[in-house]
Amino acid sequence: MMIYCVEDDKDILQIMMYTLKSSGFEVKGFEESCSFWQAIEQEKPRLVMLDIMLPGEDGMSILNTLRNTRGTRNIPVIMATAKGTEYDKVIGLDSGADAYLTKPFGMLEMVAQIRAVLRRSGKISDHKLLTAGALEINLTDHYAAVNGEKLSLTYKEYELLKLLMEHQGRVYTRDQLLDNIWGADYTGETRTVDVHIGSLREKLKDCADYIVTVRGVGYKLEEKE
Repeated sequence: MMIYCVEDDKDILQIMMYTLKSSGFEVKGFEESCSFWQAIEQEKPRLVMLDIMLPGEDGMSILNTLRNTRGTRNIPVIMATAKGTEYDKVIGLDSGADAYLTKPFGMLEMVAQIRAVLRRSGKISDHKLLTAGALEINLTDHYAAVNGEKLSLTYKEYELLKLLMEHQGRVYTRDQLLDNIWGADYTGETRTVDVHIGSLREKLKDCADYIVTVRGVGYKLEEKE
């Protein structure tokens, strides 16, 4: 589960990233907005930890853009700042932040807040759900569903969908999908991936277009509205 941290203090950023990795999250860190926007074009995170005071484009501007962009408006955001006035908190929350941490905050407090926000947003739960619009995978009971209706998937189809949903927005080449799902020792052709993607799209029905073909590269999964 990928978390993006946007924090201009390099020492604080390193501590945040270390803590999150130790807590079982995948994490990428950014000291300014430009690299953050470049990364979000390649892979959508499950949550953003966002400092308000940044060089160049500040955190409030980043939050407003996230909330007004179709592909990112539902990504949970936790604002982190040295400012602690009631006014700043109200402005941040009214602008669409899901929670607010005032510096200096403890790393355990940060992890607890992240888990709470993800749980409220439906990104994680006691049943370990992966969600994208009307599509969900229940990792505990090992099934996928569209609009609450369970799908009849083969083992490879389930694993393929699970991988794409775990890394929404990330583009996988056919060779990468073969290595991840069929194993590095698999000697078949990449056409196998295309066949399984085609079958998976048919079974996804209303969510078929969530699996996007990136011409000349491979496939990715992204929520459609």
